[in-house]
Amino acid sequence: MPGGVSKSLDEEHRVKFLETAKFAVEFAQFALQIFDDVVLKNKQYVDLVLSDAYTMKTYYMGLVDDSNKVNFYDGTVRIVTPEGKEYAKFRPQEYLDHISEHVEPWTYIKFPFLKKVGWKGFVEGEDSGIYRVAPLARLNASDGMATPLAQKHHDRMYETLGGKPVHNTLAFHWARLIEALQATEAMVQLLEDKSITDTNLRNIPTQTPTEGVGIVEAPRGTLIHHYKTDNKGMVLEANLIVATVNNSAAINMSIEKAAKAFIKDGQVSEGLLNMAEMAFRPYDPCHACGTHAFPGEMPLIINIYDPKGKLVRQLKR
Repeated sequence: MPGGVSKSLDEEHRVKFLETAKFAVEFAQFALQIFDDVVLKNKQYVDLVLSDAYTMKTYYMGLVDDSNKVNFYDGTVRIVTPEGKEYAKFRPQEYLDHISEHVEPWTYIKFPFLKKVGWKGFVEGEDSGIYRVAPLARLNASDGMATPLAQKHHDRMYETLGGKPVHNTLAFHWARLIEALQATEAMVQLLEDKSITDTNLRNIPTQTPTEGVGIVEAPRGTLIHHYKTDNKGMVLEANLIVATVNNSAAINMSIEKAAKAFIKDGQVSEGLLNMAEMAFRPYDPCHACGTHAFPGEMPLIINIYDPKGKLVRQLKR
């Protein structure tokens, strides 16, 4: 409900949910152990994670708390350079001072970029305004995790992959598991605080606002909502930059990089579709969200052209 929620949490449910949260902590650690056993102990997988085909240097953006620790809900937006240095830190309502959106004629999705760096095309590096969001970006943009067990795994990931920031796109999966652990630890912390059953649930709005900006971290990345309303609360303007839009340029670049890495001398392997899909799956893309249209399916089509621009082969899933 505007200003709060409609129902309080009673003591019986607090205790029950606390048991579930403690199990979730164990399960998150179990998932990280599986990742360790299946991926990190397999040299071929590690080599793939570290390969140039799935590595791209960009800026990174995510919410952080007052100590620059990873925050999902009520933080400040922080951006770091490809070298890991703080580039900007701002409140949600200041996002237009830092982010612009580029439009291409061949897609409904937009391509955000850092306004002060500028749009330089689909290129990586510090001179390009392209940035990334989502789990790995949140960890790169922070100084660490907000909970102790997650911090332990955070440190191990960066030690394993060569230090902060990490530019390996496939490491988004590892970062996602570490974030899940932080979320479960935070659940336990909240539920161990008995004041969570307080019945003071809502601050009833006393004014009709005319403009508002909200930024939270959705699982797939930074989510920006910006609305302007009239004196009756009817929406006059709305701008949404969802996670997939924030990552849209990087997604295109990652697919291109993988395709170029695995197409050799004009020969296309049957596994190319899988290798290309591995390039965009770490972003968990939702183009229904990004374009505000829902087609009901997600076909994967790769067109391969020769140097003269002639279509020589098409792969479909």
